[in-house]
Amino acid sequence: MIENPAADGPRLTGRGAARRSELFDDLVRLFVGHGFAHLTLDDLAARLRCSKRTLYGLAGSKEQLVRAAVVHFFRCATARVEAALAAEAEPGDRLAAYLRAVSAELAPASPQFFDDLAAFEPAAEVYDRNTRAAARRVQQLIDEGVAAGAFREVHVAFAADVITSVMVRIQRRQVAGTTGLTDAQAYAHLAELLLHGLSR
Repeated sequence: MIENPAADGPRLTGRGAARRSELFDDLVRLFVGHGFAHLTLDDLAARLRCSKRTLYGLAGSKEQLVRAAVVHFFRCATARVEAALAAEAEPGDRLAAYLRAVSAELAPASPQFFDDLAAFEPAAEVYDRNTRAAARRVQQLIDEGVAAGAFREVHVAFAADVITSVMVRIQRRQVAGTTGLTDAQAYAHLAELLLHGLSR
């Protein structure tokens, strides 16, 4: 998930912020459910029941709008994932909560959404950056668990490299291509493998 959510994407402050946030929420729901590559600005305006001028107020082009919506998606997902993590105290529970929360955030997304993400470089870059941030977060959680004695001693750098490789393969649709798993299912299986592998 995104490392510094406030550092990227639309800044929803000041007058009209609530409406802008609502429009981005609606865009995310539309994109997540149906993808975005086939949708024109006219399509988006019709489905969101707003004018194209309103959309241009959010971003200067469809491409910029898609990227901003993808950033919004990951920003909101990150907040919910971190909230799930904060609710747990034990290292094993924290690692499980993190990966399962990531899986839950990705679960509503259609295959078309992920295919469109992979095919559109600015959006793929956002997903890639979030994936790598999530991998670093998992490494941090493993470090904490080993230090607390909750996980068995492992070569953390190696474990982190393996985890990052798998997460990047998920993000690039390679796991879906070889296993048929959705991104959410792949994260759920990764969580199970990690927890069983690290348990004392």
